[in-house]
Amino acid sequence: MSGNKCIENTRCCRLGSIRCRRSVDVSVPFQDMKEFLSGSSKVRNCIGYSVVRVPMASCDFSTRLYTYADTPEDYNLDSFTLAPEDIKMKIPLLQRAQSLSPRPLSLLASAWTAPAWLKTNGALTGKGSLKGQPGGKEHKTWAHYYIRFLEEYAKYNLTFWALTTGNEPTAGKMTNYSFQALGFTPEEQRDWVAMDLGPALHASSYPHTHVLILDDNRLLLPYWAKVVLNDVHAGRYIHGVAVHWYMDKVVPAEISLGITHHLYPEYYLFGTEACAGWSPTDRGVKLGSWSRAEQYAHDIIEDLNHYMVGWTDWNLALDQTGGPNWVKNFVDSPVIVDAKRDVFYKQPTFYSMAHFSKFLLEGSQRVGVSPSRATDLEYSAFIRPDGSVVIIILNRSSSVIQFEVWDPAVGYIPSSAPAHSLLTLAWNTH
Repeated sequence: MSGNKCIENTRCCRLGSIRCRRSVDVSVPFQDMKEFLSGSSKVRNCIGYSVVRVPMASCDFSTRLYTYADTPEDYNLDSFTLAPEDIKMKIPLLQRAQSLSPRPLSLLASAWTAPAWLKTNGALTGKGSLKGQPGGKEHKTWAHYYIRFLEEYAKYNLTFWALTTGNEPTAGKMTNYSFQALGFTPEEQRDWVAMDLGPALHASSYPHTHVLILDDNRLLLPYWAKVVLNDVHAGRYIHGVAVHWYMDKVVPAEISLGITHHLYPEYYLFGTEACAGWSPTDRGVKLGSWSRAEQYAHDIIEDLNHYMVGWTDWNLALDQTGGPNWVKNFVDSPVIVDAKRDVFYKQPTFYSMAHFSKFLLEGSQRVGVSPSRATDLEYSAFIRPDGSVVIIILNRSSSVIQFEVWDPAVGYIPSSAPAHSLLTLAWNTH
């Protein structure tokens, strides 16, 4: 492999995540929590998570259904109030994580559903969209709901780097969808951003909060981006496109991510949700699964090589069943908690993510890598802000692969990738 130092258009690298969920008492010893919450140099085994996706009210990984404004016809949101889950669990955990981190955490807010009285189906679950039309009172109330959320969290000294236009808007267009959802077509999302959310955010105390559209699977790209970002009235309020990893195999990364980037290079691509154990053929928690660690690494490398600038895991921690989850949508997580024994298990996926979150610092820039011949290795290389170079290499084959990296600044670096391995090489160039 040879590195050519050609810096590609990569704005930042916010790899890793702290996924803050809902109402679940998964108590682990405070001192031990530092090991996976902290980026502090005082903790030798830290992996430097830096992004936190925070649900706005309930989601499927809640233990109950609720929003922050469940009083019908409250268009002024006079009854808006954070839930006990926020006050007693999410906020203290976020504050604790921030106190342990040597740099500010990037908080990202996503809503699963609007209050039932704002929706066409009158329910938090199932097929339903906002009543009325963009620019109308329901759409403006939903935009104001976002502002009220930011205001309430700010009272606890928690400010948000970004928010999404809503989790998986296509789910709310599916009949009998089983958990919280709010349906949008790309046209509806475009007009809501242009007429309601964008102006509300711009007029609020948080005009610099980033807005990320889509927050759904990449198979919807580039079509969804074309509909929304081709509109100048919506586009001026938008900073990026949020993407989930589910069904990534359906559409090649170059067709979805690559084309979207080339059409709209001024908007960044950001991974906002991924988890193992979601597929009906490979369901739930699998302690010690290396195959799932390879899935994570493969997806992150592929995304980074197609202009993604960050990748966010789904749940920070789950119990041994893959929950709690009120609709029994059990999945896997990099950290599995056995609350009865007061212990947690760090899965291979945890260490897979560590290769990226620990070594790719924010501000790292991707550089091209050219193989001298065909190889089964997968890789992505970066120049870090201090000028050092990092290359992350995945070998999913059953054979050891010998290779060497050539950097014109330092010469040849010989190495070897064991079968089914993930490794990181890092070196200074001066």
